[in-house]
Amino acid sequence: MESVQAIKQRFEIIGNDQKLNRAVEKAIQVAPTDISVLVTGESGVGKESIPKIIHALSHRKHGKYIAVNCGAIPEGTIDSELFGHEKGAFLSATNTRSGYFEVADGGTIFLDEVGELPLTTQVRLLRVLENGEFIKVGSSKVQKTNVRIVAATNLNMFEAIKKDKFREDLYYRLSTVEINLPPLRERKEDIHLLFRKFAADFALKYKMPTIRLEEDAVDLLQKYRWGGNIRQLRNVAEQISVLEQERSINAQELRGYLPDIGSNLPAVISDKKKDSDFSNEREILYKVLFDMKNDLNDLKKLTMELMESGNYQKVQEEHEGLIEKIYGNGDSDTDIEDINAENLEVLQISQQTREKEREREREIEDKYYFAEEIQEEETLSLQDKELELIKKSLNRHNGKRKNAAEELGISERTLYRKIKQYNL
Repeated sequence: MESVQAIKQRFEIIGNDQKLNRAVEKAIQVAPTDISVLVTGESGVGKESIPKIIHALSHRKHGKYIAVNCGAIPEGTIDSELFGHEKGAFLSATNTRSGYFEVADGGTIFLDEVGELPLTTQVRLLRVLENGEFIKVGSSKVQKTNVRIVAATNLNMFEAIKKDKFREDLYYRLSTVEINLPPLRERKEDIHLLFRKFAADFALKYKMPTIRLEEDAVDLLQKYRWGGNIRQLRNVAEQISVLEQERSINAQELRGYLPDIGSNLPAVISDKKKDSDFSNEREILYKVLFDMKNDLNDLKKLTMELMESGNYQKVQEEHEGLIEKIYGNGDSDTDIEDINAENLEVLQISQQTREKEREREREIEDKYYFAEEIQEEETLSLQDKELELIKKSLNRHNGKRKNAAEELGISERTLYRKIKQYNL
């Protein structure tokens, strides 16, 4: 078995990082077997080197090695590319075609960006992994293939599984052995080595002296985040080699080739809206009105219990959370005392006074009957908007009441009651 250093020289892998060496070591160990391997890592870290090592050190090294970028093939033709098709299977199928799994029989297939595969294709791929069987598009004949599959992805596979974008059973079949390649920002000691290698290659290619970095430029190079990893570093080295007249580069000159040099914040802020965001100001206003109505109903409930029981301390203990929600947490005992005093004052209103108030209200209602009609229309309109908000929230969350209730700011039980009320 070849050593890690020998393999790195053979496949031109630059760096002495411990995680990188461990990834190469794992590739050497699994190469003689036929188990499936999943290579993970950010875009641009050089994941394509691992399947080449595995194929070259396996007993399949004399067979074909085919690399397929799953994200670059349209969804409508991916099955035909991988498994082939029969003549007349679809409109443009003028001839019978062999797919990659048939052509690479006895060899290795590298499925790059495997997380981009459609779910229907994932089912077909799972069958190949389980028993080596596949069916061409438009055919009913089952064919066998003996192919070693090495896959790679830059996605978080557990997030993809959680969002139903990738099959969990396929993930565990592909990742019998998982090899992770670290991002360039975690290999600070290797960054300058890679830059020197790229600078020497471009000097030879363009027939010009090799670029050299001064000490402050090397320090800047190692502190930069390198979101595009090795691919980005290679592009920067090529730009400097072609554009700079002087062959010695300082930090000031290097800074002009590093985008967003001043924005390396500890947190990344996304410009994308969350699924729970409202699309316009009108919906936000309806949401505010909906919350106000809920608070008003809570206040009515609390007031009614105070008037019926007459024991404000008992009501306060039973509805402590509701009181805090309506009046706030309060910073002192004085606030609670003020509220209690107000409650006592309400309770001390005589029955006769309440009857007079009711008579006065009825007189006002009779006098301004038309105003009451307008109020009823507004109430109905608010109910319509409440119904509209509930429908939209349920649609956004595919009918999941728990998520919709959290978005609307109400309990799941309250949402269930309103769904029954509106016959949704």
